[in-house]
Formats: sequence, C-alpha cells, structure tokens
Amino acid sequence: MTEFTQLGLSPTTLQAVADTGYTTATPIQEQAIPVALAGRDVLGIAQTGTGKTAAFTLPLVDRLSTGRARARMPRAIVLAPTRELADQVAESFAKYAKGTKLSWVLLIGGVSMGDQVAALNKGVDVLIATPGRLLDLFERGKMLLTGVEIMVVDEADRMLDMGFIPDIERIFKLTPPRRQTLFFSATMPPEITRLTTAFLKDPTRIEASRPAMTADTITQYLVRIPTSDPKAKRTALRALIERSDVKNGIVFCNRKSEVDIVAKSLQTHGFDAAAIHGDLDQAHRMKTLADFRAGNLKILVASDVAARGLDIPDVSHVFNYDVSHHADDYVHRIGRTGRAGRKGEAYMIVTPSDDKSLDKVLKLIKKDPEELILDGIDFAAIKDNYRRDDKRSGGRERSGERGGRGRSRAAEPAVTEAAPVVAATAVEAAPPAAEAPRSRSRRKAKPDTVVVATVETPAVVEAAIVEAVEPVEARAPRPDREPQLLQSDRRGDRKPAKDEPQRQGVRGFGDDIPAFLRRPVVIPA
Repeated sequence: MTEFTQLGLSPTTLQAVADTGYTTATPIQEQAIPVALAGRDVLGIAQTGTGKTAAFTLPLVDRLSTGRARARMPRAIVLAPTRELADQVAESFAKYAKGTKLSWVLLIGGVSMGDQVAALNKGVDVLIATPGRLLDLFERGKMLLTGVEIMVVDEADRMLDMGFIPDIERIFKLTPPRRQTLFFSATMPPEITRLTTAFLKDPTRIEASRPAMTADTITQYLVRIPTSDPKAKRTALRALIERSDVKNGIVFCNRKSEVDIVAKSLQTHGFDAAAIHGDLDQAHRMKTLADFRAGNLKILVASDVAARGLDIPDVSHVFNYDVSHHADDYVHRIGRTGRAGRKGEAYMIVTPSDDKSLDKVLKLIKKDPEELILDGIDFAAIKDNYRRDDKRSGGRERSGERGGRGRSRAAEPAVTEAAPVVAATAVEAAPPAAEAPRSRSRRKAKPDTVVVATVETPAVVEAAIVEAVEPVEARAPRPDREPQLLQSDRRGDRKPAKDEPQRQGVRGFGDDIPAFLRRPVVIPA
C-alpha cells in the first residue's frame, strides 16, 4: 500500500486528505492519481467501494488550484448517474478543496434552479451534475461548455442502465476536444467500451480488480424459499433481520412499488425502517439518507437508486429482497457493505421464479454463496393462509375483483332476453331545401335519421336504422318503408314483433312545415 505523500499531490491537498483521517491510498487511487496529475486520460475499472471518488477528486483539485473561473464557463464537469451520488461527490469535493479558493455547484433535479443559475452567473470551477439537469440549463443558455478543461464520468455502467448514454455523448461533443477525460466504471459492457474508444485519447487503463468482482470482505449468503408468495418473502426477510446482528442495513427491491410495501410491512412489525426510491421528492430522499448516515434510521428499504456509489462507510448488512434483474446490479448492491476494509454480510432471498436471474449473478461473480436454511417457518402454511384469504373474498383475485375500466361486475344490471320494449319509433329529420351541387364527384348527403325509443326497463334498446328516402314533397307512402316495432332476441338481432300491429310513423314535419322551409330557392344560372 502506498501513502498519499508519494503520489505527487500538493501540500494543501495532502493536508486536506490528512484531515479526513486517510493516510494510505487504495489500489485505484495509487494508480490513477499520478496519471491524472500528468494530464493524461484515465480509464479506471474498479469494484464499487474502492475509493474511485477520491481517485478523480484529488487530482481535479490539484490541477484546478491555479487559474480563475469565468461567469457561466465552468472549468471542469463531473457527471454522476443519480442525485444522491452527485451530492456525495460534492461533499467529497468540499472536504478536499477546503484549503483552496475553488468554487463548485451541484446541478441536480428536484431542487430550485434559481440558486444554481445564480452560482453559474458568478462563475464556478467545477460542475457536479446529473446529465439531465446539465443539458436543461445548457439549452436555456445559462452556461457555456467551451472552457471545460477536465471531464469526469463516474459510474459509467450505471449511466448505460439508466439510458444516459445519448446525453453523455452529446455533452462530450459540446466540450472542447483538447480536454482531459477521467472515466470510471465498475464493469465494461460493450456499449461503454464503444464510448471510451470514441471520446478518450490513448487512455491509461487501470484495473484495480477484475470487472464485476465482489469484495472479499463481504460474506455472501443465499436463502431459498419454496414459494414466490410476497407474504412468505416478507416473513423470510424479517427472520433474516432478527437472526442477524444488524447495526444498520439496506434492503434492495426491484420495483418502486415493492419498496413502499416492504417498508410499511417492516414498520408494522416494529422495525425502524424507511423507504427511498426515485418517485419520492428530493428533500424527502435527502432527509432519509441523512438519518441513515447519522444512525437515526436502522433499515433503509431502497430501489437501485441507492445501489451505486453511496458512501455510507459502516453499513453492516445488505438484504436482496428481490434477485436483481441485471447481474451487475447485484455487485453494486452488496458493495454498500464491507467498505474500507470493514466486514459485511449480504443475503439474497431466492424463489423458484428467480432461477434465471440467479444463474446470471453466479456466473458473473464466479462464487457460490453459502446457503442458509430458515428453521421454524412453515412456508406452506403461509401460502395456504394466503389462498384461504382469497377464498373468503369469493375466489376473486385482489386485483381482479372489479370489472373492466374499474366497474364492479357484480354491480352491473343483468340484461334478460325478455326485457320488453314498449315503443321504438323512427323519425326522419326533414331534408333541407334543394341546393346546387358543388361538384359532380361529390355524392349527395343523405338526410339524418333520429331514432326515438321508450322503454320500461334499463335493458339496452338498439337503435333502428331507417333508410333515407326522397324529399318530403316527392315522397309517397310505401308499406315496405313503414317503421316497425322492434324487439331484441337473445342474439341481439333486430326483427319485427309478429303479435304487434304495424303503425303508421310520422315522416318529416307533417303539415307543420316551418315557414323558412317554404321559401323559394334561387339557383344561380
């Protein structure tokens, strides 16, 4: 292990490092800092929790210590995939740059844009941002990227998972080509490799460990349960928390809706738990994380928004309530524990439906976690109770009790085939006066037909379609054109009632033709 004093950092930066309590550099810091100080591009590959943030923050502070920021023209950009990770980078920058006159601004969504714009107008040395907010402010004309000297991309593989790669490419193209790029990622999917080939110039590749390798300080366990029933999974989770000496732990779920359900279940059973995911407002998320860091919250139930880069040094346990869909996410999840040489434990609950996802995880990490058996839990009984609850509700699924478009099927009135129709009289609207055709190709429009129906029951009465006939003045009564009483058979077909006499319908206005229809029509020659 190499001490920071041997890496070529300035005395001011070394003092800031010493104030944080660190004296020895991690492998990624040992290899990346000298190369970055020399002004060369760096492609750093290291597992999560190995000190990548300090590996680019320390040389960034040293290189920018000379120079002056100009209004709306930042000198360096640090891109992070999530708001929480960007905020963490800003905290690290504040610690390591406290002995300098460098300024920085945090550009993330969910907070006021006015304060961020005001800071940009004064001039900042470093932008620490998520891609979306940075491009938003750029498109509003609040900044210029032509003065960027150093570009840092952190957790690049997470950028890929979140769909930020097009934004990253655009930001690269907006910055000057003669810039230094520090690119860090825990894994190297093909798309990330293509990105580094396009935008990095002869980078120094630094691998502190093989990609997707889990830390040796983490003891991994696998817990199989015989059912995918959510109630059984929550029971297994509570049993794992109770049997483990949990100082503080993070529970990871695949879906945001599941995060809320699991957190409420733990709270109901007396656990100190809270939820955090992307749908919560930023102030609530930051407060929850602050409580967890301060030790005021014991269990944090999270989606993968908290899986990357969160530096909470003393997390004792990680629980995978769901097996992650992407194998890389498992590496980042369990990387929240066992950090900075501390010991940690990671548990993964596996159901019969998780076999494919589990195979991907085991193939990636090239390890076989120790299997645990939860004694004293009758999962079959939990499943039977769950089904018995469904039977009490009439055999309907909880999500399927209501009919289409939110209507209850039981509340719909029954339509019997004997629903009587009292009368259905078709009335044709009187045609307008003759009008010169606009073109020979235009077909003459037929007069509208109105069907008036009167019923005694709420049964549905189908409208009778009456064929349009000649104008009132030229029309003679025809027996085959007379409207008939309609009734519906069981198939819904229309047919006349044989036992009902046919009645003469009223056509047009009869003798009461309005005066405006009697006016003569003048047709231009």
